[in-house]
Amino acid sequence: MNFVESQERTALRRAVAELGAKYGNEYFVAKARAGEKTTELWEEAGKLGYLGVAVPEEYGGGGGGIGDLAAVCEELAAAGCPLLLMVVSPAICATVIARFGTGEQRSKWLPGFADGTLKMAFAITEPDAGSNSHRLRTHVRRDGDGWVLNGSKTYISGIDEVDAVLVVSVLETGPVLVVVPTNAEGLTHHRIEMDLLSPEKQFTLFFDDVRLPADAVVGAPDQGLLQVFAGLNPERIMGASMATGSARLAMSKAVAYARQRQVWDTPIGAHQGLSHPLAKIHIEIELARLMTQKAAALYDGGRDREAGEAANMAKYAAGEAIAAAVDQAIQVHGGNGLTAEFGLASMLGMSRLSRIAPVSREMVLNFVAQNSLKLPRSY
Repeated sequence: MNFVESQERTALRRAVAELGAKYGNEYFVAKARAGEKTTELWEEAGKLGYLGVAVPEEYGGGGGGIGDLAAVCEELAAAGCPLLLMVVSPAICATVIARFGTGEQRSKWLPGFADGTLKMAFAITEPDAGSNSHRLRTHVRRDGDGWVLNGSKTYISGIDEVDAVLVVSVLETGPVLVVVPTNAEGLTHHRIEMDLLSPEKQFTLFFDDVRLPADAVVGAPDQGLLQVFAGLNPERIMGASMATGSARLAMSKAVAYARQRQVWDTPIGAHQGLSHPLAKIHIEIELARLMTQKAAALYDGGRDREAGEAANMAKYAAGEAIAAAVDQAIQVHGGNGLTAEFGLASMLGMSRLSRIAPVSREMVLNFVAQNSLKLPRSY
């Protein structure tokens, strides 16, 4: 096993970091505060091929793996531009369609994923199901040559800026994934008011007798469960990458301040009361990055079961790392850490979200206890 990224991956990181620096955290925060989208950044990243690095070459993509896409996500986050829809559209949706879609579906959707001209949301969470995907009530039924979808989903990101949504529904035989255009008759959405500073908004969706064509179901209807897990592992890997990138940003702000801020003629970073916590968090970030790269390597190598364990561990470690990094960065800055000028307080919501979504830290611990340690279930 090689613990050093390839020259191609390193070059990709450098190029994406340059793009991210061109926009930066001030751009991102300004867009979020104004209720606007990061359209310019998304479009440029798409034109440069960064959003499509994991899409197969025959559909206009880079032909890489989830590890390459995760590197893009991490570097943009480290530059202060954590694009939440990257976790959803090119990671979950494009991956599911590339792996399980029919030839016609791949030709229809993947070129748009490759150049960023297509955005697709992902809808699995329901109000009453929580983390229990076996209790989903959104259902689809056959209707002649097509399908009819009914139900609701909640905490769905970016429905106001995407072209379609990949919906996890249920059929008598089990889960089924269907692609629903956002302009479909019978689909309505309501925005959830959040105190989270992000350009991407959250929504509750309602499907009332939404009629869909025969090709709305991705691949074969009996492959739904495999498709869900094929999408959730990249989701966790990407979530971890976004978290570690943002943690790196918080740490860079903290370290820069600790080097230059002087009290009684001594930089505050010289005091172990600050230097040791920062060193500890730096170690934790690097460990989370390493586990994220392991998860991506396992997934790209087709070892889905092992990738599932590593992806959950990576997501847990990254969530803990960013929460600690942002908290400590604010503490290093003192009162300055709560000002808009230093741009740390605006990171609090996202840092806390990383311990909740796309899977809570408690459910990760349940997974590890039951699957890695073979302990009995409590539920």
